[in-house]
Amino acid sequence: MVSVRDVPAELLIRELAKYLRENVPQVKPPDWALFVKTGPNKDRPPMQDDWWYVRAAAVLRKVYLNGPVGIERLRMAFSYRAKIGVGVRSERTRKAGGAIIRNILHQLESAGLITKTKGGRVVTPQGRALLDKLALNILKELAKQNPELSKYVTPKPAEQG
Repeated sequence: MVSVRDVPAELLIRELAKYLRENVPQVKPPDWALFVKTGPNKDRPPMQDDWWYVRAAAVLRKVYLNGPVGIERLRMAFSYRAKIGVGVRSERTRKAGGAIIRNILHQLESAGLITKTKGGRVVTPQGRALLDKLALNILKELAKQNPELSKYVTPKPAEQG
């Protein structure tokens, strides 16, 4: 069985963002998404037009891999190294913005892809099936380019004994 761990994250996030944009009406950027920064050390909003869907796909993947997780753990997962000043001072870690992650989690909950538990948020069976299906499709495309990967796509024949 192919899972999210078996395919490159970049390819999965790109395909999942495309799927969310086209098929999940609950996930859409709010009005303020055009002007918001993704963290305190950023000077500008993201330059991509579809950055909200890419972040939603990345959040869904993180919840799948690390769940149950809360907003603070996701803020640390999307954190970055920030320069403190000019000169030789060392960098420090800055957390990502929480409002973006919180709104995305609410949208994914309303879409039925994740659910809230006592320990944090986890992926629902519907969300897990979606991610595994996309991962299988990506692995099939990779197997067309690299035939050595085809042994991971096709099911093994049952051994007769």
